[in-house]
Amino acid sequence: MDTLVNQLPFGNSDNLSGLLINLISLLMFMVFVFYGGRIQLYNSLYQIRKSLNKLDAARQSARSRVIQSVKDVGKPTEDPEQRIDQLMEYSIIEPTSMDPVGIVSKLEHLLDTYDDELKGSIRMVAPQADEVQLNNLSNLFEAAYALDILYKVVRHFYLYGRKTKSPYIIMQLQMVLPLLMESADAFSGALTAFSEGQPIGDGAGALVAAKLIGENAQLRKIAEDTIVAETKIEGRRAFVLKAQGPGGNVGKPGEGVRALLEETQGKVRLVVMIDGGLKLEGEKTGEIVEGVGAAIGGPGVDKFKIEETASKYKIPVYAVVLKESNKEALTQMKKEIADSAERAIAVVKRIVTQFTADGDTVIVAGIGNTIGIKP
Repeated sequence: MDTLVNQLPFGNSDNLSGLLINLISLLMFMVFVFYGGRIQLYNSLYQIRKSLNKLDAARQSARSRVIQSVKDVGKPTEDPEQRIDQLMEYSIIEPTSMDPVGIVSKLEHLLDTYDDELKGSIRMVAPQADEVQLNNLSNLFEAAYALDILYKVVRHFYLYGRKTKSPYIIMQLQMVLPLLMESADAFSGALTAFSEGQPIGDGAGALVAAKLIGENAQLRKIAEDTIVAETKIEGRRAFVLKAQGPGGNVGKPGEGVRALLEETQGKVRLVVMIDGGLKLEGEKTGEIVEGVGAAIGGPGVDKFKIEETASKYKIPVYAVVLKESNKEALTQMKKEIADSAERAIAVVKRIVTQFTADGDTVIVAGIGNTIGIKP
């Protein structure tokens, strides 16, 4: 009888175990067939939620840092938290592009108005801050503002994707999330540099200009928050301009270059612009590349002014770009970038020597945030 039982399909324990494994495997397969998409959806939402919590912590930390810096530097008589929170909701409404004529001047007007409002508000909550500290606090606030915007945008698509259960919204957010988190990491790193007034990678062009100007040069203001010094470069008359430091400031290099070209009635042989530029993955930090055109980022107002005026007088514009990552541009300047400034000076001198003759006039513009860099 026992032999007969063992010969039945369920009589052998090994056969029973194999059958159970097959049933479980089949059950799991059916679950993944019918519910795999939903499981993946909830897993994606969980991963996004973790990143969202990190963004929330980063923006709260940035807000606290701004408030503490305002209290330490500005010595306010009232609690600045309410006004700073109001500024966090401040926005710029872009001008209409239905009629593109004059859109650059409209955009410049809006940006100037925003900058005046921001600095005026910070001056009110930090009355004891001097001009350098005021500029640094403005930069610190803008980094915190960027983190706040990043958090709100990610939260919007997370909540919208969770509400609609749309895999397309959630998948797209998850795909771009690593890039957004990298940007958030860069802005978080910028907080230390701005609060302590340290040079950042974006100041590479300003550093080159400062080295060309030297310590004892005669400086004058050529545009708002922009200075220029006349010096000699390889026997050529050179106007070197940069943002006015050492506060966190980018100046108005476009207006500065335009003013110099109008001042000299276009009798300039060439314009050389030095700026930091984003590198590709695998490229070395501090690598220098050359090109032609206006090497300057931002909303395009300064770029437009330089290109328009240079075209008017038929003056070539050359570019010297120092490679760096997005995070390196916003955080404390790395040694590789600082060292590349000396090599960039040699490149500028070679360009000036190659394309001009003794006695010619050239303009050299160091572009970038000049925080921590004198003059």
